[in-house]
Amino acid sequence: MQMWQNHNPGDLDDALPVVFESDANAAVDRASCAAPGWARTPLTGRIEALCQCQQAIRGESENLARLISRETGKPITEARGELGAVAAKFDLTIKDAEEFVADRAVSDGPHPAIIRHKPRGPAAVIAPFNFPIHLGHGAAVAYLLAGNPVLYKPSPLAAVTGDAYGKIMSAALPPGVFQIVQGGGAVGRGLCVHPVVRSVCFTGSIPVGAALAKELAADYSKSLALELGGKCASIVCDDANIAQSAADIAAAACLTAGQRCNATSLVFVQQSVLGEFLDALRASLSSYQPGDPLDESAKLGPVISAAALDRYRKLTSLDIGEWLIPGSTPERVNGKRGHWATPAVTRCDDFARLAASPLYREESFCPVLAIVPFDAAADAIRLHDRSPFGLTSAVFTADRARFDAIGDTMRVGNLYWNLPTTFSPSTLPFGGLGISGNGRPGARGFIRFAADEQAVQWKKEGT
Repeated sequence: MQMWQNHNPGDLDDALPVVFESDANAAVDRASCAAPGWARTPLTGRIEALCQCQQAIRGESENLARLISRETGKPITEARGELGAVAAKFDLTIKDAEEFVADRAVSDGPHPAIIRHKPRGPAAVIAPFNFPIHLGHGAAVAYLLAGNPVLYKPSPLAAVTGDAYGKIMSAALPPGVFQIVQGGGAVGRGLCVHPVVRSVCFTGSIPVGAALAKELAADYSKSLALELGGKCASIVCDDANIAQSAADIAAAACLTAGQRCNATSLVFVQQSVLGEFLDALRASLSSYQPGDPLDESAKLGPVISAAALDRYRKLTSLDIGEWLIPGSTPERVNGKRGHWATPAVTRCDDFARLAASPLYREESFCPVLAIVPFDAAADAIRLHDRSPFGLTSAVFTADRARFDAIGDTMRVGNLYWNLPTTFSPSTLPFGGLGISGNGRPGARGFIRFAADEQAVQWKKEGT
């Protein structure tokens, strides 16, 4: 049995408890045994059980938030925001369940009929480290309300947080209905390809997601939801509120140390306001200095690991333009060793050089911004649409008609007008297009993918 131990990325001398790899096959067997009973539980009973989970999570929200900060380096204010979203997700998904899972009568056909939804069976949720509870939790609650047991595999980088969350959830549910399965990529793959598992929600890298889609293609009745990240762009027009757009873009680049799938990493700025924008961006980024994630005033925590820090160094060493803010990797912050990285900004006048580099072709997942000047809106649209990603994009302009003209061309799952690309509330759907995903994961309405639709009709009496 494999084991590992995570360290606080903001204090490498702070070790978290040892984590042991789970027996995934045994967990699937337990979920399979629990599936019939949970499927027979009426929706009202499932809702009651999930409300008990919600109450318990609210009671432990501060402890969970502090654990997230300690294990992943997310600033405590952000971690508390995540727990608020986790609690709210119950209410939103319950409303979705009452709309999409409840039986619906059909009266305009040749026979009396209903449309009902049948649980599929065990579901695997492969969660990321950056929102170690919230992102996987949304899918998990939907699967549970639809009558499916859940096998929840946290990221190995957030395993202790995942374990704490799992204990809270499983305590309010029948045995086997919600289980934490610990392990790395091999364990996750084993869960996803297991023939008993009928639904998979994977949040992670594009290469792994693409490989998983190919491997599961033969089992075409298995539902697969993929959220695979982005190269999220903002377009700043010459009539935009420059100070506000710079502040929003700085936040979208630095929240969670840039380790969000919807983080801004590419900015197209109209040439006539480039100087003003860059001055405003420098001023906004100056408030994002590395700090202890558990400090109430911290706005920029560490990146998650040494590998993430190496990726940052690789990106900031690229010769693709002028590094307006070179960035740095302090060994210590406030006397503590950690995976520290400061915001970095490069200006790329030669788009072809940028487009051939990892800074454009790959998800950055660290606080690095590439600024690309443009003259006419058509130029920005052309450059933006060369990207194979399709998660989030933002347009900053004072003119709604201009926003519509630019935004209507963008093939993205989430489009924003004068908002940061990271503004993704759970009240709306969230999913990526292109190589960013298959449009299914996240937020409002996910429960539509959590059960099988069945049409039932019967012969009228007397006919």
